[in-house]
Amino acid sequence: MMPLLADHLWQSTLWALGVAVLARAFERQPAQVRYLLWLSASVKFLVPFSALVWLGEQLAPAAAASPAIGSWFTIEIATHSLPSQAAPMSKASLTRLAPQGIELTTLLVALWGAGVIAVAAAWYVRWRRAAMLVRAGVPIDGITDELPVLSSAAATEPGIVGIFRPVLLWPSGAEQRLTRDEIDAVVAHELCHVRRRDNLAFALHTAAQAAFWFHPLVWWTGARLLAERERACDEAVLRQGSRPRVYADSILKTCRFSLESRLACVSGMSGVSLSTRIEQIMRNDAPRTLTMWKKALLAAIPVTAVAIPIVVGAQQQVIVGGGAPAPGAAVAAPSGPMSFEVASVKPNNSGENFIRFGMQPGGRFTAANAPLREIIRFAYALQNFQIVEAPGWIASERFDINAKAEGDVPPGQPGTIGPVQLMMQSLLAERFGLEARRESREMPRYDLVLARADGRLGPGLKTSTTDCQAIFAAARRGGGPPPAPPGAGEPIQCGFRIGPGRMQAGAFPLSQLANALAPQVQRFIVDRTGLTGNFDLDMTYTPDQMPQGPPPPGAPAAPPIDPNGPSIFTALQEQLGLKLESVRGPVDVLVIESVNRPTPD
Repeated sequence: MMPLLADHLWQSTLWALGVAVLARAFERQPAQVRYLLWLSASVKFLVPFSALVWLGEQLAPAAAASPAIGSWFTIEIATHSLPSQAAPMSKASLTRLAPQGIELTTLLVALWGAGVIAVAAAWYVRWRRAAMLVRAGVPIDGITDELPVLSSAAATEPGIVGIFRPVLLWPSGAEQRLTRDEIDAVVAHELCHVRRRDNLAFALHTAAQAAFWFHPLVWWTGARLLAERERACDEAVLRQGSRPRVYADSILKTCRFSLESRLACVSGMSGVSLSTRIEQIMRNDAPRTLTMWKKALLAAIPVTAVAIPIVVGAQQQVIVGGGAPAPGAAVAAPSGPMSFEVASVKPNNSGENFIRFGMQPGGRFTAANAPLREIIRFAYALQNFQIVEAPGWIASERFDINAKAEGDVPPGQPGTIGPVQLMMQSLLAERFGLEARRESREMPRYDLVLARADGRLGPGLKTSTTDCQAIFAAARRGGGPPPAPPGAGEPIQCGFRIGPGRMQAGAFPLSQLANALAPQVQRFIVDRTGLTGNFDLDMTYTPDQMPQGPPPPGAPAAPPIDPNGPSIFTALQEQLGLKLESVRGPVDVLVIESVNRPTPD
């Protein structure tokens, strides 16, 4: 929730600053233009871009299920010689930072809530005061026939009260102090507020002020909104034929007998001093007509602000979602044919860090020394950073899994949710009690793109000519096991190997490379290279943390690492012809609601 709020705040701040620049550019145009610009800044605080992105995701057509065209594979992750990373802290431990065990999040929420209550209470008192004046008002004729007029004994200025059934609150005796022309000018000003629904717009801004009372730009936006609102009505009254001197006199006389009102003629409320306003009225400078390019710019602003997040959401639903359930939807466990026939789950307390898991011919799935987080990541075709609000033990405790399907399982495309992943989801629900839901969250990420303008790949990345399906089909026909994994440093034919300072792959799509790179760069990665098909790759680099100590017994010895070698970012560009671009956008995440250690077999 906090990252979403932070994203919304910087986006709204940037929008308000952009509006300030545009308002300056349109300072010689009608005040109504600037008023609408500032109103958009106010509304932006109430409507986060992430809500529009979510709307785009809902409007996006459902992605068709990925065809089962992938290859059988084995994944090896060698981390035995790297220092073990601390397990992710739970949500409670992250927020329990305040003294005496009070959660920091709780303190912040309490402080925010107190501010909301204080601001809302202040506005409620003003609203109650206006409502009491309306109830005590006496209907009066002769002012205007366009809306009800109530005479008030309070020393307040004429004003419109109400949103859907507005009335004109008229100070008692004001009609005796003003000439007929001055009365008409005052009424014309108030009717302008009614026609433009200014009370409704101000109510929306009041909600923004209450919700974001701590943000100074919200209050500055409110001041500018009020100033341009009054200026727009002044311009409308003068356009209707009121003489500037008569109109200015009506304002000055109204202020004289309403000085007791805390809302009347106060610079802090109008956003502009009374003298400046009178000066503008007396000058009566006709605003310039909008040029075609400025009209086009004004028309493009709301269209762009609404359309772009929706389009991004629609695209992200396809790119990131991969045909998964919609964000917010519960992730239900598959049943029936999408379950293993038998499965064994046992804790692995060997202390080793070498991980191997994958699907083998004959419908057998094996995982050795695998953290539960890696299994969840595999089952839902995610990266580690997409698994959120999970207990720390899913990354630190390891398990051996042996499962057998009823028959051969059709191969699936790596990085997508296929039959194997659906069966693993069933196993996770049955044996680990996994309950989760999908959400879309705004966060930093990398886009994997081509590094060279001509599209040439580096020497370490080549189109694969290996037919892994044929290899494993032959193994099934012969009744024998699949080819044994190659030794450390040897080329890998079908699969992916991640070792300290080295990545190797055979017949793998680049989307799987994005998955493999994510833990190394600590950020979610989206494949935007546009390259299809399978590739062989071999990349060496110097990890941020150098290996320490020998590998555990049974693990293959890793090749030596050059301590002066390139970083993983440099290696990507020089050896593979790819690069990572830092961006920010919606990311599909899996929120863990409940997960338990497995029941004994």
